[in-house]
Amino acid sequence: MNDLLIRNASIIDGTGQAPFDGDLLVRDARIAAVGSIGEEPGVQVIDASGLTLMPGLIDAHCHITFDEPCSNDELFFHRRAGLAAIIAARNVQRLLRAGVTGFLDADCIYDLGVDLRDAINSGVIEGPRMATGGYALLTSVGGTAGQLIPDTGTRGYAKIVSNQAEIVAEVRRQVKTGVDWIKVHVTGLVPQQRDAGEIQAWSLDELRCVCDAAHELGVSVVGHCRNATSIRNSVRAGMDMILHATFMDEPALEEVIEAKVPLVPTFTFQANLADYGDRVGANEDLREVFRREIEDSAQTLRRAYDAGVPLLCGSESGFSLTPYGDWHYRELQVFVEALGLTPLQAISCATREGARALGLEGQVGELAEGQFADLLLFDGDPAADVKILGERSRIKAVYVGGHAIDLEDREPARRPIPGWRASAYSDAILRRRDVIC
Repeated sequence: MNDLLIRNASIIDGTGQAPFDGDLLVRDARIAAVGSIGEEPGVQVIDASGLTLMPGLIDAHCHITFDEPCSNDELFFHRRAGLAAIIAARNVQRLLRAGVTGFLDADCIYDLGVDLRDAINSGVIEGPRMATGGYALLTSVGGTAGQLIPDTGTRGYAKIVSNQAEIVAEVRRQVKTGVDWIKVHVTGLVPQQRDAGEIQAWSLDELRCVCDAAHELGVSVVGHCRNATSIRNSVRAGMDMILHATFMDEPALEEVIEAKVPLVPTFTFQANLADYGDRVGANEDLREVFRREIEDSAQTLRRAYDAGVPLLCGSESGFSLTPYGDWHYRELQVFVEALGLTPLQAISCATREGARALGLEGQVGELAEGQFADLLLFDGDPAADVKILGERSRIKAVYVGGHAIDLEDREPARRPIPGWRASAYSDAILRRRDVIC
């Protein structure tokens, strides 16, 4: 790998400080220097005059093995393990071309995450840095999939556990396979309480059992939490990161602030459904539910941020509403528009803070000496408007460990795969009265 010198860039270093003009030297996959750099014989030089140089984006909530299903039915019953792995290997390249140089897939179908991560790390395929979980741990309450989840066994991304012995056994099995994280679906939906939103599906003792079993083996735990009790109990149990963290009350907020547990709100899915759901036939009531989730939680999350709680950016890419490569920037936009962060603060959430999801704090996410050279060279000023990070034509170069990524989309046109998508008979029920006068 050749050494690289990028000159005359406007540098956003990922710390939140104002951009500054300077140079950056890459040597042996890492950043060797940042600032005003003299002549470097034998080094490839790129003149970045008029361009912004910043850390690559880190997506802390991305489902790379799902392949953009429109429904839980499609995800759980229309996927095959081998084909899912092949398609995921292609989809990670979409992340790279969007400027994403690292991501966390906390739960994946068929336990595919470890193999995909290892294929990337060993150079079998090209992709961003990846941290991964295995199956998400669920109780039979069913997470957000309700009655599609069986009472025992596995389905889709889920492993159902019913007691502490099963919890410990599954945690140990996943650690043995090589996961970076254990994910727990702490809240779930039940039909008779749907209007109340998600309820806590685990006891505090069960959550402690997960955390103790994982921590004893050196693995972190992340929880899906969408109500106040689940957030409070997850913090007490010792969780290392919380996804969503919405609908916090004051006691939950106090617990989060005291423990400084990183939060990944992942509002991109909700924002897309609320703003654009009519374009894809989404239910109007559901659109309003997700719009309210942002509105009801933004102020509390901002208070947590102001008190020193790390916020990370996650897009929940992998669903029909959040396809790979399209929306990884949007969480920054929501942080600015709904939470009131500055663009530079939001960029820090998507870079330096995102390193926590990879277990690489101090190694990626900043343009600083000694960090890996995971870089995004961009035409425009994201410090003025983070939305421009979604304009693919502005991305001039992406580097992972100093290695330049080919940004040209060489994917062949994709044709329908037999049995891969859910096949609906119709969009409505054919009533005789509606067609016969």
